[in-house]
Amino acid sequence: MAQPATEPAQAAQGPGTAPPVHPVDEKLPLARLVPAALQHIAAMYAGVVTPPLIIGQAVGLDAAGMTRLIAASLLIAGLATVLQTIGVANFAGNRLPFVNAASSAGIAPMLAIAETSAPGRQLPAIYGAVMVAGVFCLAVGPFFGRLLRFFPPLVTGVVITLIGVTLMPVPVTWAQGGDAGAADFGAMKYLALAAFTLAVILVLQRFGRGFLRQVALLLGLFIGTLAAIPFGMADFSALREAPVAALPSPFAFGAPEFQPAAILSLCIVMLVLMTESSAGMLALGEICDRRSDGRTITRGLRTDGIATLLGPVFGGFPTSAFAQNVGVVTLTRVRSRYVVAVAGGTLLVLGAFPVLGAVVSLVPMPVLGGAGIVLFGSIAVSGIRTLSEAGLDDSSNIILVAVALGAGIIPLAAPTFYAQFPAWAQTVLGSGISAGALAAVLLNLFFHHLGTRSRPAVALKSS
Repeated sequence: MAQPATEPAQAAQGPGTAPPVHPVDEKLPLARLVPAALQHIAAMYAGVVTPPLIIGQAVGLDAAGMTRLIAASLLIAGLATVLQTIGVANFAGNRLPFVNAASSAGIAPMLAIAETSAPGRQLPAIYGAVMVAGVFCLAVGPFFGRLLRFFPPLVTGVVITLIGVTLMPVPVTWAQGGDAGAADFGAMKYLALAAFTLAVILVLQRFGRGFLRQVALLLGLFIGTLAAIPFGMADFSALREAPVAALPSPFAFGAPEFQPAAILSLCIVMLVLMTESSAGMLALGEICDRRSDGRTITRGLRTDGIATLLGPVFGGFPTSAFAQNVGVVTLTRVRSRYVVAVAGGTLLVLGAFPVLGAVVSLVPMPVLGGAGIVLFGSIAVSGIRTLSEAGLDDSSNIILVAVALGAGIIPLAAPTFYAQFPAWAQTVLGSGISAGALAAVLLNLFFHHLGTRSRPAVALKSS
């Protein structure tokens, strides 16, 4: 893989010369570190606050309750991200530029739990199930790390491609205004702003050099937001109403309740999140040229479990990988885990001081949409690049990729395709990433592990 100009030179070492630093472990100067970290914050902020916004509205929280819920989500995301990037000995943290936060995959099951719980007891029932799901992740996570031999580039390429493709509706929705129920959803002013933001990023990528190209995404978000202000498309109400400081208190929404049906549904969701998180680590390992081995996956999933277990204490939800930030790494080629660690620390501060978080939320949805098309498209390109090294001259590999991609795109093309399936099957197959990953793994087993083959699939190398 060609090395970008931003990496330290891998020159021959002479007497007294320090060994070269891998780009993942590179400590950037402050002038490069801060803008790179801000790009990660800008890319993920909307996704972090989405679960608490939806769940909070569903259970009827007032403005103060919503503020506490969002602050808790930011705090847990920051804690999990710092733990992932810095690590704790050989126990937790994958030590990659990997962002963890509350996953939207758990929203539907949590809404179902809220609908079947008595008023005032919805959040306690949700949090009890989330805590058990965290314990479940801690117990099952180590076994995921032993399954890497079933994830050669043929499989990971499919998964990485699907991460980008299946997430594309998110920026498309943002580009149309963000709220599909709004009367002006899809208005030309929103589309124009998204197109303008995209054009700014493209121009910076085409004509910028060095550091300017690395921060093209951040500059695009900033310029797009400035352009939105004269047209009244930047909402400052959140900034005016947000309290300066609001540290979440333990069990502010009530002591957790443990309902068997709720626990079962969230444990199934946790399996899906573990699959997506493992896929994210494998993808990021490929992108960063530091391939994830079994121990890396285990430590990463253990961090997911810890964050998911502790999250409900303060008001958090199931935690998993954030594919948006994989796109940032892919686009900028800034692979330092310390950049993402700073982003995680910033999330902690934003959670403790909601008024600062409100500043980030000033970025209009259409601006995020224009940038998101670049982000998620970059992920898909990384998957295609991985597939190009996976032996597609073999007809069985072509069939494997074709069927797995098809399985992953079904939920995107036909959202009601699995409506008649059992609830657990809808949870697993309703995620294009999980469905495609499952199909790719099973087909890889069928073609390359059952019986004998004259030409096995290309295997992942250990770090």
